[in-house]
Formats: sequence, structure tokens, C-alpha cells
Amino acid sequence: MKIAIIGVTGLVGQTMLKILYERQFPVDELIAVASERSVGKTIQFKQKAITIVSMEEAIAQSPDIVLFSAGGSVSRQYAPRFAEKGSYVIDNSSAWRMENDVPLVVPEVNAKALSVQNRIIANPNCSTIQLVVALAPLHAVFGIHRIVISTYQSITGTGQSAVNQLIAEENKEKSSNIYPHAIHRNCLPHCDIFGENDYSREEMKLIRETRKIFAKPAMHLTATAVRVPVVGGHSESVNVEFKTDFDILQVRQILEKADGILVEDAPHENIYPMPITANNRDEVFVGRIRRDESQANTLNMWIVADNLRKGAATNAVQIAEYLIKNGFVN
Repeated sequence: MKIAIIGVTGLVGQTMLKILYERQFPVDELIAVASERSVGKTIQFKQKAITIVSMEEAIAQSPDIVLFSAGGSVSRQYAPRFAEKGSYVIDNSSAWRMENDVPLVVPEVNAKALSVQNRIIANPNCSTIQLVVALAPLHAVFGIHRIVISTYQSITGTGQSAVNQLIAEENKEKSSNIYPHAIHRNCLPHCDIFGENDYSREEMKLIRETRKIFAKPAMHLTATAVRVPVVGGHSESVNVEFKTDFDILQVRQILEKADGILVEDAPHENIYPMPITANNRDEVFVGRIRRDESQANTLNMWIVADNLRKGAATNAVQIAEYLIKNGFVN
């Protein structure tokens, strides 16, 4: 089993390595790819030094599965070339997510969207992944009419440069800033660039990707995405209106039985999801489950997950596991 990681030196790439090891993924040969300046350097995997190779060298080796985390433009250029070689490409960028013939997959929710013919598979946005994991089991029972989402997103979603900015600001040092304002002791209602409709690209990803995953192109959603000075873990305040009424006890029971979810919902005992406790975990944590008393059939929830793990690397590895388990890759 040849597995390639594109962007192996980045935050997500490094997390992919960690998760492959933790989950005992059957890697016979690891092909490590990063930028040209990293070619020839080594990374560690299973106590072995793996030499980083160029993209062309990786393509020539025809890996079985390729985990991409190197940005949209790189994926657009090279993912089809791996696919032509017979590789299954699982891409973490936004490059392929909204293509009609490319499945956008969260295994707990819509793994059946995959087929043998899908050589390029899109990994959803980190905020979308935790949202749909938490909502899918409820949607199956009550039917979703409308979702209002406010996110509180870790700086690790931007990358190492954002972490460096926060550290420099905490230490009152000069740095080249990735954000237009200070992030230390601040919140920025600004995730990615703004579009003509004044929504940020992150907000539109949440809306469009959720509709695609649920196969509901007319589903009503709106979102506000906020960057917060947290290292590791996205949080979401979610208000969801269902088509039918619900019982709170039933909601909790549904979530407790669902794959990939851990319910933490005892607020009077100070028990609720937090990024500090979700960090380095693969579950989607759900709490503050309560009825919206201002509107019928409507629920409030607080959803937290590690954005580098379930929001990116773990979800990609789970897709790869599904491919192997179902005989797509031998």
C-alpha cells in the first residue's frame, strides 16, 4: 500500500502523519511531498526517516492513495495527474468541493456518495465537517428547515503563519502579520476574503458544502465566521429549525448513539464542549442542547471539534479507510 502525502510539512500534513500512525493505517510505503525547498530533507514516520521528494517523483511512483493538503492551485494542477495514474486523491483544499462529479464526503454522513470511479474525492471545510456530523442524525429524524451558524474558529485553520503572529503579539515582538488586525486578545469577524454579497468565503463554504453533503440544494442556511485567538479547535453556535417538533431527551439520545459524536451537556455542572478539551481528539463534541424558546421546532446547540484532526486530517484518513474496507484499493 503506497500512500502519498502532499504538503507533508504543513500543519495538516503533519497531523495526517500522526493519525496514520495512531490508527495503524496499512502503510507499506510512504511518499512524502512538500515544496521544492523541502525536497531532500527528511521527516519521521514510524521511527524511520522518510526523504521528501518532488511532485513529479511522487506521480511517477503511482501511489494507491494520495492525501492532498497543499492548497487549491496545487491540487488543481496535480490531482488530475495522480488520478490518471490510477491513484485515489483525497483533497483537503476547496479546489474540487463544488464540482458536480466530485463527491464531498464526511464518512459518518455520506460515505455512500463514493464510487470506484471517483478518483478525486473532496474533504469538506473544517467547520462544515463538524456541523454535518452533529446535524445529520437529527436531520434524519426531524428534517432540517433552516440553520443559523456562528463560528469561533481557531487560528490554526489559517496555518502556521497565524500561530506565529499570535505568539509574536503575546510576546510583544514584531512579526509579519497574516491577519489585517491583531489576533491576540481580539476576535476578527473575517475568515478568508469577502465576496460581492459581503459574506466571507468561509461563510459561503459552510452554506454551499452543507447543502451538497445533505443533497439539499435549497436548504436554508446562513453563517457568520469569526476567527478567535485559540490554538486548536473550532466552536460553533448553531440554531436549527426542524420541520417537525422534537423532544430534548430524544435529541440527546439520538446524538449519544451517533457515530463520531460525544455529548457533553451538563451545564449546571460546568460540563460543555470547549476547544481546550476537544484539542487532539477525533470526536465532534456537542453540548448546550436546549430548545429555542422564541420559535417553534427550533434547537440551540454548541459544537466543538479539533479542526486539524476531524476537521481535516482525520476525516481524510477515514475516507481512505473506507476505500480500503470496501475494496476500492487492494
